Amino acid sequence: MRQPDERNHDWHPDDRVNDTSVCPVGPVVVVGIDGSDTSWDAFHWACGETRRLAGRTVAVFVGPTSGAESVSAAASFAGGAGIYGAMQQMITDQAGALGELVRNCGQDHGIDVTFVQTHGDTAAELLRIAGSTHADLIVVGRSTKARHHLAGSLGRRLVGRRKAPVIVVVP
Repeated sequence: MRQPDERNHDWHPDDRVNDTSVCPVGPVVVVGIDGSDTSWDAFHWACGETRRLAGRTVAVFVGPTSGAESVSAAASFAGGAGIYGAMQQMITDQAGALGELVRNCGQDHGIDVTFVQTHGDTAAELLRIAGSTHADLIVVGRSTKARHHLAGSLGRRLVGRRKAPVIVVVP
C-alpha cells in the first residue's frame, strides 16, 4: 500500500486507516479539552469520529505555565510559595476531575479514550502529542474569547503548523 508523501496526490486518509502496519489500532484523533462547553463539543465530535473510524481518541488537557511562572517569581520575592502550591493543586485537581469525566464518557460509549495532562503552550503541546501518537486528526473547540479574533485562536495557530488535518468544532 502506498504511503502519503508530497508527490503522491492520489493518497487518501482511508489508505492509511486500512494499513495495519502503519497504525494497528486504527486512526488516532487528538482532541484538546479544558472543561469549557466548546471543548466538550469538540470532545464529543472527536469521539463520534473515533467510533465511525474504529480508532482511538487522545484527550489532551494543557495546563497553563505562564501564570504559574509569574506566581512562582512573585512567590520567590514575597515568600508566597503557598500561593504557587495552591495554584498547582487547583490545576491538578481540575485535570484529575476532567480526566475522570473523559474516561467515564469513553467507557460509557465503548470508545478507546486516553487522557493526557501536560503543561505549556496549548498549540505546541497538542502538536507534540499529535506527533508522538501519529495522530490522523486534531480536533479543538472554537474559542469564545474576543481577544482571539485579534491575536489568533488556537485553531488558526494549529492550522499554520499542523502535520495532521485540523477540525475546529463550532457549536
